[in-house]
Amino acid sequence: MDTAFLRSRLARNLVYDEFAVLHSASYRFHPLRYSRCNPTNSTPGQTLSVSPSRGLTQRVAALPNVDDFFWEKDPTPILDTIDAPIHLKNLSSKELKQLADEVRSEISFIMSTKCQPCGPGRSVVELTIAIHYVFNAPMDKILWDAGQHAYAHKILTGRRSLFHTIKQKNGLSGFTSRFESEYDPFGAGHGCNSLSAGLGMAVARDINGRKNRIVTVISNWTTMAGQVYEAMGHAGFLDSNMVVILNDSCHSLLPKADGRPKMSVNAFSSAVSKIQSSKGFRRFREAAKGLAKWFGKGMHEFAAKVDEYARGMIGPHGATLFEELGLYYIGPIDGHNIDDLICVLKEVATLDSTGPVLVHVITGTEIDTGGNIRSEITPNEEGPPNSSHDLLKFLETGLSRTYNDCFVEALTAEAENDKRIVVVHGGMGMDRSLRLFQSSFPDRFFDLGIAEQHAVTFSAGLACGGLKPFCIIPSTFLQRAYDQIVEDVDMQKIPVRFAITNAGLVGSEGPTNSGPFDITFMSCLPNMIVMSPSNEDELIDMVATAAMVEDRPICFRYPRGAIVGTSGTLTYGNPLQIGKGEILVEGKEIAFLGYGEVVQRCLIARSLLSNFGIQATVANARFCKPLDIDLIRTLCQQHSFLITVEEGTVGGFGSHVSQFISLDGLLDGRIKWRPIVLPDRYIEHASLAEQLDLAGLTAHHIAATALTLLGRHRDALLLMK
Repeated sequence: MDTAFLRSRLARNLVYDEFAVLHSASYRFHPLRYSRCNPTNSTPGQTLSVSPSRGLTQRVAALPNVDDFFWEKDPTPILDTIDAPIHLKNLSSKELKQLADEVRSEISFIMSTKCQPCGPGRSVVELTIAIHYVFNAPMDKILWDAGQHAYAHKILTGRRSLFHTIKQKNGLSGFTSRFESEYDPFGAGHGCNSLSAGLGMAVARDINGRKNRIVTVISNWTTMAGQVYEAMGHAGFLDSNMVVILNDSCHSLLPKADGRPKMSVNAFSSAVSKIQSSKGFRRFREAAKGLAKWFGKGMHEFAAKVDEYARGMIGPHGATLFEELGLYYIGPIDGHNIDDLICVLKEVATLDSTGPVLVHVITGTEIDTGGNIRSEITPNEEGPPNSSHDLLKFLETGLSRTYNDCFVEALTAEAENDKRIVVVHGGMGMDRSLRLFQSSFPDRFFDLGIAEQHAVTFSAGLACGGLKPFCIIPSTFLQRAYDQIVEDVDMQKIPVRFAITNAGLVGSEGPTNSGPFDITFMSCLPNMIVMSPSNEDELIDMVATAAMVEDRPICFRYPRGAIVGTSGTLTYGNPLQIGKGEILVEGKEIAFLGYGEVVQRCLIARSLLSNFGIQATVANARFCKPLDIDLIRTLCQQHSFLITVEEGTVGGFGSHVSQFISLDGLLDGRIKWRPIVLPDRYIEHASLAEQLDLAGLTAHHIAATALTLLGRHRDALLLMK
């Protein structure tokens, strides 16, 4: 069955409420729940299979008859009465549980139209309700590490009416934002920052003599980053009162071979957690510690060891780690049992609690609106849509091959011929394209999560051991490892190959996950080779180029979106000559020198200018460092205007070009140079097309800049209408 026919079938009111993602060689969409007018012609369990590597529909197995499906939004009578967290206080336990179902349904319904994952947001609904039921925001400060985990928080804090605008232009942010609501005391971005920020707020509270409470919610993905443990150690040392909630989704980068769950919650663990959190038990514990100190240092140390061993015997593995860092451990607790959550949080919320407390909450499974239990989807992982409304949208936009697909295929082909090539991945979640390499070479693939600093230095160690590491990190997460790039890689001229994904603007994820700075901060390093492909074919060549370089570090950036390449089929790359660009189309008077994927927009701009009788030159720089100085000299000598174009910030490619032409004396002649870069501000979340328009980086903006330089201001205005 072809894709066009599939779209036509799905367009006829085919609606699923939820799709499960299977982490395998192919993804399947499973209808778990649906509404029907006439239950006559469909069979549950029929599946649609999509290949993740090429993004093309491979087969469709017995699609159900779609004539009798419809979508109906579930009623939300209790949620309709909630305008602020204070309205939760008078609800009964039964009403709170119903509210959890309604919030979960609301998240599913809204996110179903956006082709966005909602599993992580749905899994913490009960936890969110319990937090707001016990604590008094915004006086009490509640900090979240992950944007998706804050969806229920946004709905319950007066932003429900705007939730449908999330990640849209002028709409709600996909993350917590201090500029959006007083209920967001700190902005969540890359994770692992809430504990440090929360500790700072707790110390400021103590210095100012206030009595409000600080609650920070972290996840097991967050705990892969060293900053979390730095903050925990500092919190234990300062002994400031704060509540740290570990939202444990029971997911791991390295799952156990036997497939058993890593943590279980039962009646015994719940009872122990309630005892641990009780005011009486903690007072007894503090009194015992004081008595042991009275007897002397030896008795105090002995009592501390007894306490540690006793709690270690009844607690889960790893609990003593938090105790050693100075946090009082409570848990594990069922993250979907509102009664237990409220009971424990009420106890730890008492103002006379001593020092930081860590509450371990298990949210590894998520309860859907039908009362079923399903696994949580990995945070920030790209995957098929979460519900039926976005399935058609996914088929129309998600079947295109991306730069990531192309890169991984090329890297896998190189690795087949070069056994020294290994992959180190860092960042939150993993693009499904990387599973091609992971499945082909499991022993040569290392997924380190958001431990980006470790990923860079680990890659340097691999290179020192004679391997060829490709360190794959999204541009926005690479920022956290910059010191390691400087000290551990570039300064030592170690040949680490950095593949910088999600470069430039990224649309609905906004400035938090965009990557505008990497050109600037990578090209200023003395030993780094910096390049960027203009299309699919050049990306393949740059993979081969990076594999060839063994005397210094090298990096290449590419965008998040679909490819614009010319080949259509995978071929082995040909190593490029370092520091050499090319002229794509020759013209006169004005020249565009593009760096990266914006070269394609320069070609479109040239086509627009031809309608005004202007024939412009378009050149592809390929390299930001080293620059192709011969190409730049030729462009300056043969044209009156040179326009450099890049999807990066001030200080990047254009700055390197201007540095060269000024020192070379080319600016002393007739050439006039103008840069087109991202504006000196953060571009808020919107569609990618809207972001490019806001940034002035569309083909029309590029062409209008040329017309303005030529003195044709009226034509420039007509072009932008």
